[in-house]
Amino acid sequence: MDNLVDSLMTAYQDFVSAAASVLEAREISGAQKIAAADAALENFKQRWELFRVACDQAEEFVESVKQRIGSECLVDEATGSAVGKTGQTASTGLPPISAVRLEQTSKAVRGLVIELQNGSGAGSQSHPPAPFDARFSDDAAQ
Repeated sequence: MDNLVDSLMTAYQDFVSAAASVLEAREISGAQKIAAADAALENFKQRWELFRVACDQAEEFVESVKQRIGSECLVDEATGSAVGKTGQTASTGLPPISAVRLEQTSKAVRGLVIELQNGSGAGSQSHPPAPFDARFSDDAAQ
């Protein structure tokens, strides 16, 4: 994570420096278009793109951490292994389910989300339903 922060900070500093160079080159050249101003502007564009890439990488990292933490909390909560601040098992009133079943359900939901994002709608049956698990009475009703 430190490398990611350093990369983002360096890209930002390079971007700001390139912006300053463009402004200096424009000030020196006045209203005339000269090669130094064009080169500074091109450098600015490159630094802008590099800064955007660094921001995208940082955003992807943050999203992956959020998903990982969310998944771990969900699994802990669903399997009944969540521990409260006092060291006792947290009580949600929901019966625990197996981690395998939770993963199956999670995959099914992800498949449906992808299907909806691709615009195929609810009428498509391209993804088979999650496998039947006899331990859960809700599955028997399907």
